[in-house]
Amino acid sequence: MQAADTIIFDLGNVLIDWNPKYLYKKIFQTDEEVDWFLSNVCTHEWNEKQDAGRTFEDATKELLDKFPEHEIPINAWYGRWQETIGGPIHDTVEILKAIKESKKYRLYALTNWSAETFPWALDNFEFLHWFDGIVVSGVEKTRKPYPEFYHILLNRYSIIPQKSIFIDDNLNNIAAAREIGIDAIPFVGAKDLRVQLEKREYRFEKFGNLKNEFALIISCVLL
Repeated sequence: MQAADTIIFDLGNVLIDWNPKYLYKKIFQTDEEVDWFLSNVCTHEWNEKQDAGRTFEDATKELLDKFPEHEIPINAWYGRWQETIGGPIHDTVEILKAIKESKKYRLYALTNWSAETFPWALDNFEFLHWFDGIVVSGVEKTRKPYPEFYHILLNRYSIIPQKSIFIDDNLNNIAAAREIGIDAIPFVGAKDLRVQLEKREYRFEKFGNLKNEFALIISCVLL
């Protein structure tokens, strides 16, 4: 394995807590109603099309034509979409900060995110400006796990796959990264991420603010 010089982060549910149930529990009275709506109306597959560049206007019109009786919750998806954001995942942000402060790695983000809402994220999460570059699916009109989306990042920033590490909570995205030669870590939590980095012979040398008070600042030598 070549020594890594680049670390690539996913954003949603790795660094930023996102869950549409945060919004729809305010709109519907029961969890069953929320689950039905997200499984049948504003579905994951429907939302992926916005991640890949479809406009809010077109996406909303499609659902209103199919489900006019659900006009209010459909319009809420984008009218109140900030309420789907729970905030930063602080423990992972601390790890990101440690890597940034080590000055040993280039840092990038590869995110499935609508081009229409990502500017709000840039305005509200200061740590997004720690990256050397961010590739946004809605801007590029393609998304994870399609290989061409990874290659946009690799080509734009001259990243060598075999010298990079990718962190994502979606196993399909992890598999796609591995297919093109990237060492990919499935994200299940900040504590496990720290363990996975240590397995790659990272060394945590200074203390930060993780709830478990683990060391954060990383210096590393990879095999």
